[in-house]
Amino acid sequence: MSALKEKIYEIIFKVDTPAGKAFDIVLIFTVILSVIFVMLESVESLNTQYPGVFQVAEWIFTILFSIELMLRLYSVEKKSKYLFSFYGIVDVLSIIPLYLTWMFPAASSFGIIRTFRILRIFRILKLNRYMNASNSLSDALYASRHKIIVFLGVTLTIVSTIGAIMYLIEGKAHGFTSIPKSIYWAIVTLTTVGYGDIVPQTVVGKALSSMLMIIGYGIIAVPTGLVSAEIVTKKLQENKKDHQCPQCHKSIHEQDANFCANCGQNLH
Repeated sequence: MSALKEKIYEIIFKVDTPAGKAFDIVLIFTVILSVIFVMLESVESLNTQYPGVFQVAEWIFTILFSIELMLRLYSVEKKSKYLFSFYGIVDVLSIIPLYLTWMFPAASSFGIIRTFRILRIFRILKLNRYMNASNSLSDALYASRHKIIVFLGVTLTIVSTIGAIMYLIEGKAHGFTSIPKSIYWAIVTLTTVGYGDIVPQTVVGKALSSMLMIIGYGIIAVPTGLVSAEIVTKKLQENKKDHQCPQCHKSIHEQDANFCANCGQNLH
């Protein structure tokens, strides 16, 4: 690796150097500013009044992020691996919308391509690489994935069963025209959203609806508890150290422990 490539890699990928920190701060500010412009552009009155401002700003942001992507690809050894990684895909998604709308501006058959402009909002995901807390959360979600899958399976079973029962109880006369629509009502009720577009009319239906609401309050807290438990477990593991006691051979102790918690033997 050449000296220039190493220097670029150090600035872009390493956050423990002054240049790397400065680069990250500038990039974070640019990402936030670009997302704000995307949001303001969706306001029709502003877009109509200042169309040129948003267009120029979008070109500036796209060019800056394009340069950043090229520098990242230039400085890494395995370019394809980075390009198809999560952050590589996010970097590409943050710049391609403008190029697509620029390449096909007049072709009516490609009008749908203009909808890709909304993908610019993915720039906010570029901030994830600078948030250490997001790594802890993603690790906790991954560790509790099996429990969450089981929880989702149980939830789907509940809403499917109660939706089917409600279809039989209320019927088409009260808006429950099909089992899928009844399941939709069950999901809305279970999550305590309560749109009110479909409402049970019979006494039995109202009783079943009340029961589902109560179940919903208990179920909503389950995923939060699962993820929180994994975060606490991971934190406790990080606060332990692998130091075997010479007397009782207990291997896990607190980071600042001087004596064995099992037998009292001096660990040092």
